[in-house]
Amino acid sequence: MPIASAFLVPGTPLPLLRRDNPPWEAIARGYEAAGQALAASKPDVALIYSTQWIAVLDQLWQTRGRIQGSHVDENWHEYGELPFDIRVDIDLAKACIASTAQIGVRSREVDYDAFPIDTGSIVATHFLLRGLDIPVVLTSNNLYHDGQTTESLGRLAAQAADAQGKRIAVIGVGGLSGSSFRQDIDIATDHIVNDDEDRANREMLALLERGDVVEVREKAPDYAQSARADMGFKHLYWVLGALGGQYKKARTHAYGPAFGSGAAVVEFQH
Repeated sequence: MPIASAFLVPGTPLPLLRRDNPPWEAIARGYEAAGQALAASKPDVALIYSTQWIAVLDQLWQTRGRIQGSHVDENWHEYGELPFDIRVDIDLAKACIASTAQIGVRSREVDYDAFPIDTGSIVATHFLLRGLDIPVVLTSNNLYHDGQTTESLGRLAAQAADAQGKRIAVIGVGGLSGSSFRQDIDIATDHIVNDDEDRANREMLALLERGDVVEVREKAPDYAQSARADMGFKHLYWVLGALGGQYKKARTHAYGPAFGSGAAVVEFQH
């Protein structure tokens, strides 16, 4: 596979919108470290799967050459706007679309002005691609796809890039444990909602760091269920698929809370 670099990153906008808050500033610094690693890997294109771009019928792929605008997060609107300016690799996106019939998945192009780009894609491109002239392939999280299907999509996307002679940065955008505070808190004291989910997050991160893919696959379903992981942890399967199901080890650049839920920046070494 033509892998330049690979990352698992959070889609929460809090480290971007309120970096002045210490618990979230740590995530921002981890994000920036991952951005430096991505830049050093010199990819031709970034393949991005975000749990926050929801699809229910087909697998959707952006095919508009340049996407610009400003987005207000539906949960954190009081913290301000998220401007974005994203360049899309149309040729590779269309090749990905053509490839998914191999696994019985129908894909569809998204190409129109003012399409509502999701928060996770915006946050990831801001931190990881800012200042870099690197196009992206953006694809959706189909709610009816399981981890295995999502992994197959990642594999097909990497193969399509390889066929075009392009080195890729693989990015899975999503959170860890899914519980959040349901009441106002002092954000300066933000923490994982409960000790069990914090422990589960740390155990999964340690497992990812060791690079034992067999054990990762064995433990991931139980972790996703017990920690209420974001969208069943499908963003991990996207990364694993693009990596060809194997990697050597991983590095956690940051781990912390996002209003009670878990967020981590992880870099995979293939």
